Amino acid sequence: MKFRLPFRNGVSDRPNKLLNASILRATFDRRAVVIGAVQGGIGVLLALRLGYLSVAENEKYRLESESNRVNLTLIPPRRGWILDRNGAALASNRADFRVDLIPERLVDAEATIDRLGELLDLGPARIADIKDKVATSRGFAPVEVASGLGYEQFAALSVRLPDLPGVVPQRGFSRLYPTASSVGHLIGYVGPASAEEYEKDPNPLLITPGYKIGKDGLEKQFEKELRGVPGARRVEVTAGGRIVRDLETREDVQGNPVRLTIDGPLQDYAARRIGLESGSVVVMDCRTGDLLCMASMPSFDPNSFSDGIGGVEYAMLREDERVPLRNKVLKGLYPPGSTVKPMVSMALMQAGVDPEETVYCGGGLRVGNRVFGCWNRRGHGATNMAKGIYQSCDVYFYAMAQRVGMQPIADMARLCGMGQEFPLPVTSQFYGTVPDPAWKMNKWGREWQTFDTVNATIGQGYMLSSPLQLAVMASRLATGKHVMPRLTLDTKPQGFDKADFSTEQVEYVRQAMSDVVNGPGTAGRARLPIEGTLMAGKTGTAQVVSLSISNGKSGPWKYRDHGLFIFFAPYDNPRYAGAVVIEHGGGSGAAYPIARDVMTFLFDPAKGMEALTALEAGWGGTAQQRLDARYAAYAAERGATVSRPPRRDEEIFDRVEAEARVAAAQTEAIADEVIAPRPEANPSGAPAGSAAPPAPVPSPTPLPLPTAETGQ
Repeated sequence: MKFRLPFRNGVSDRPNKLLNASILRATFDRRAVVIGAVQGGIGVLLALRLGYLSVAENEKYRLESESNRVNLTLIPPRRGWILDRNGAALASNRADFRVDLIPERLVDAEATIDRLGELLDLGPARIADIKDKVATSRGFAPVEVASGLGYEQFAALSVRLPDLPGVVPQRGFSRLYPTASSVGHLIGYVGPASAEEYEKDPNPLLITPGYKIGKDGLEKQFEKELRGVPGARRVEVTAGGRIVRDLETREDVQGNPVRLTIDGPLQDYAARRIGLESGSVVVMDCRTGDLLCMASMPSFDPNSFSDGIGGVEYAMLREDERVPLRNKVLKGLYPPGSTVKPMVSMALMQAGVDPEETVYCGGGLRVGNRVFGCWNRRGHGATNMAKGIYQSCDVYFYAMAQRVGMQPIADMARLCGMGQEFPLPVTSQFYGTVPDPAWKMNKWGREWQTFDTVNATIGQGYMLSSPLQLAVMASRLATGKHVMPRLTLDTKPQGFDKADFSTEQVEYVRQAMSDVVNGPGTAGRARLPIEGTLMAGKTGTAQVVSLSISNGKSGPWKYRDHGLFIFFAPYDNPRYAGAVVIEHGGGSGAAYPIARDVMTFLFDPAKGMEALTALEAGWGGTAQQRLDARYAAYAAERGATVSRPPRRDEEIFDRVEAEARVAAAQTEAIADEVIAPRPEANPSGAPAGSAAPPAPVPSPTPLPLPTAETGQ
């Protein structure tokens, strides 16, 4: 009988497998072989991998190992200089100690920036600007903290770098604009590349701390020429990044210089001479088309923009009703006023009008059911073409323009440069408007009316031009040649092989424009205080709002008339020509004294500076000194409680350009109204020390008052 254990219930009674030493040894041997095979396979794989890494990828890992020991950094290239026609620097470089931040490397951004503020003695507004830029910038893009540091500040910061991760102090070069605001609009400025610019051109140089590219003006247009070739520096570093020793340095290659036609001293003088007004001065060389001066004021300091403009300064510029951020030379459009009368005279002569034929001016002319007045409400009497120019008689041009129609006048305006684009290296330029019947139908869907011709004849209505176009018109009228403006000396002069007008017509208009200044004309106070040098010109006053809003001379600044003046000198052999436009200056009397002083400076710099020095003493200093003082007062009043500037520089100037287009269309509101011409100036006025104007030329026998039907 078998005995069953209780815990064996349900378990098979099969006999247990017999185990002995041989079986155990065989089992162990099999397992050892399998494990050995696996280990051997792994060893082979490791050997193959090590061989692959050592042979096939030797170069890759050698370089990575070297990069851990050696740090390679780009050295930003020095930008090429921008030079005036005489080789003087309008934009140069200066040795500089600077500090930047790399946002993605910061551990505690707020604390780091506050610490930098203490070390570098930064003001609250600047600290707030830096924090705002760090918060809104891409992590890899460097943010400038300060430049132009003294060696002591730079050294004090450098020794604290282990405690300031993300802070990059460096020695290099920064952009310098010696004449500051005088060239703000012309030269532009530089700044760090934006994220959008880096995405278009993913060049490591663009995110190198301290490197800046052209953001506006000529700095942007000539970026390729000015950029240069970056250098490189190899240094041995510890695991913590501390520099052990320099291994190798490759010097950067400076960018190429750009030579402009601009006369630096003249540019600075003209900008300063505009004084407290808002406007522009353009001067050209009639023999070559060289643009000697393109001053637009008020302006901004490009040194501030290049350093990264702060919220306080931007707010000050943004709130100024005179729009210092707008380039008025290229993006200011104004009714040209009576400055078009010499051009209209050319159109009349080419249409067959005898310049000696007279029109009787009794103070106004009826056109249909409207009466268009002359600026001289008492009338000019019998008026020929020359008198129509130098006395700026509106009635003469009302009558004659109706005879020939608008189309010949519009064609002549375009031939003289109005409404035209010029091949210049600028970011953009406004072309203005030369209205004609086809233009009005296309834009407004309305037929051209006789009063449209009358308004356009005196430079009002829909007609708009830029100061640059007015300067080109003056040079073409003065020479009879198709002068084209140029801005760089390596550009070939153009247009001098083409004569637009006959010698007789040119001489007639020259003499009439000389009489505007040197005879019985409307700008006697514009005479040059230089013996033997006579300047010719033409005044213009442009109405900008309805008479029901303003009389043009008083009231809110933005409702006052513009003052304009075109000129050339010497009148009998023109060498220089140009235009002055003063926004809301109350009339032409605000423009031609500036032209007089600018031309005086060209012919006699000492005498010109004497006049300017006296004026600036009453204005409170130079333009840059006044800008600095204004900023200091604004900052003291507002502090850091201002809105931040846009993150992208492009947004600033896109907004400025959009507002400029809106402002240019302001006069369209009164284009269909009867324009009441303002008195151009005091015909008897003359500068101190000059001779009294000669007696008026006797007038021919008066003719009957012209009618709207005959225009005669």
